[in-house]
Amino acid sequence: MFDPTHFPEPTMISANDVELEVFEVGQEHAGKPIVLCHGWPEHAFSWRYQMPALAAAGYHVIVPNQRGYGNSSRPTDVTAYDIDHLTGDLVALLDHYGYDEAAFVGHDWGANVVWGLAQLYPDRVNKVIALSLPYQERGEVPWVDFIESLLGSDQYMVHFNRRPGEADAVLDENRLRFLRNLYRKNEPPKAPEPGMAMINLAAAETSTGEPLMSDSELSVFDTAFEVSGFTSSINWYRNLDRNWHLLEKANPIIQHPALMIYGERDLVPMSPNLSDFVPNVEVVSLDTGHWIQQEKPEETTMAILDWLKQNSAI
Repeated sequence: MFDPTHFPEPTMISANDVELEVFEVGQEHAGKPIVLCHGWPEHAFSWRYQMPALAAAGYHVIVPNQRGYGNSSRPTDVTAYDIDHLTGDLVALLDHYGYDEAAFVGHDWGANVVWGLAQLYPDRVNKVIALSLPYQERGEVPWVDFIESLLGSDQYMVHFNRRPGEADAVLDENRLRFLRNLYRKNEPPKAPEPGMAMINLAAAETSTGEPLMSDSELSVFDTAFEVSGFTSSINWYRNLDRNWHLLEKANPIIQHPALMIYGERDLVPMSPNLSDFVPNVEVVSLDTGHWIQQEKPEETTMAILDWLKQNSAI
């Protein structure tokens, strides 16, 4: 079992008019930079298994708690969490370390940010690795409206946008129970439950599936959200339609070498047309649920390292 007491101490870095809590391993400028971006509702700690292996392979591993998370800044303006700000933070981190470009790895929402970064700042990205969430086609309809048309007004992403503040209060009040119920190794595939299935985890006494983390590991997440609350992280969702507009003029085709890692038991569906938008993508599927790099850490790390080695000349 990974010992969370060995996780590196953070550094607070000023970037893009915010303070980011950043964890890093590997020697600066002696190794190739790689930036790992967490999802929702997560923490830099979700990459604890991958960080030492990447450093041992010669990478300078940079892992921020992105804005709204942990001890990083939590602006009050909802629009401060749009794709321009989130990708701008990552570019500012590269500037801070003096790197022209880096490989970027993202899971869940972090994958969405990394896909956006490759579109908005293609010259600052040399490789893309995405876990769980494939590239999202922009389409003709803003994303919240599109999700609502498919899954209804009570779907949690729609609820976050249409009824601001309600879910935040429920999750804040039931923080530990929500996190404990959420972080489970997924059972075999099933259709997503309708309505507020995600938020209902805060009210459920128990959840199915084997716990993903030990109590000491889960306490890292619990302590972080006790400090930050959930509103700032949920505000990422409240910019879905704003992001749809901001990406209107971006090139929808990502030419970078890319690795897409799916969880075969993840409720996030695989993309049927990923290579249409990411022509240089390689796809790997692992027998895991949504929390890919934590549920199958050795397999995930090996898939990343093998792919990086194959594309080391790029």
